[in-house]
Amino acid sequence: MSIALKTPQEIDKMRVAGRLTAEVLDYITPLVRSGITTGELDRLCHDYIVDVQGGIPAPLNYAPPGYQPYPKSICTSVNHQVCHGVPGDRQLRNGDIVNIDVTVIKDAYHGDSSRMFQVGETSVQARRLCELTFECLWLGIVRVKAGAHLGDIGHAIQQQAERAGCSVVREFCGHGIGAKFHEEPQVLHYGRPHTGIRLEAGMVFTIEPMINAGKAAIRTMADGWTIVTKDHSLSAQWEHTILVTETGYEVLTVSEGTRRPPDSIGS
Repeated sequence: MSIALKTPQEIDKMRVAGRLTAEVLDYITPLVRSGITTGELDRLCHDYIVDVQGGIPAPLNYAPPGYQPYPKSICTSVNHQVCHGVPGDRQLRNGDIVNIDVTVIKDAYHGDSSRMFQVGETSVQARRLCELTFECLWLGIVRVKAGAHLGDIGHAIQQQAERAGCSVVREFCGHGIGAKFHEEPQVLHYGRPHTGIRLEAGMVFTIEPMINAGKAAIRTMADGWTIVTKDHSLSAQWEHTILVTETGYEVLTVSEGTRRPPDSIGS
């Protein structure tokens, strides 16, 4: 397994790409409301990335082996959709939860982040799941430092999710990122402490736990991309791009509107 350690020049570029990614999510936040379609959210984000930021939406026409090219510029995963939801004619309704996943390429480097949005008045279960998943994200992030192991991240996330009676999706994980959308290493959101790859300063990867209110089992929809829970239970996800430093971590996908870590975890 070859894991590229980023140079200071590459890290500077990734800070820019990360900030732009976060700013897309800031821009779209007030527009996520009842009645808007996921396709309209996609169009708005696409135009903002291309026309305002001078960037490239990485998902558009992205085609890993075995997949047809992804047809949109963002992913919108609603309610029991776990990830990779393809935007279209679906209108958001009061009570929906939706993950919006954005990846911006700027000067050949990627920033990748996603946030959960709640439309109108959501259920207690939906609110708790969104908060739990945000906590899981940050419990993973604060484990990051040179000398730690990937298993430390996964264990912290898994322990929190399962303690709350929820489950961690196993088939999808975080990933290295840089000049390529997906690089090594794979960052599992479950695991055992002190196992897995030892982290080194200069590594950059995403942490993006997908937590289901019900069972962990998933299936793929007919479009070949959208992943849903098999039991139709709600699913939530949050994501940041993280740089490993000598003393800890740096979150690269930050902006004015980025939500701070939970008070119980700190930064």
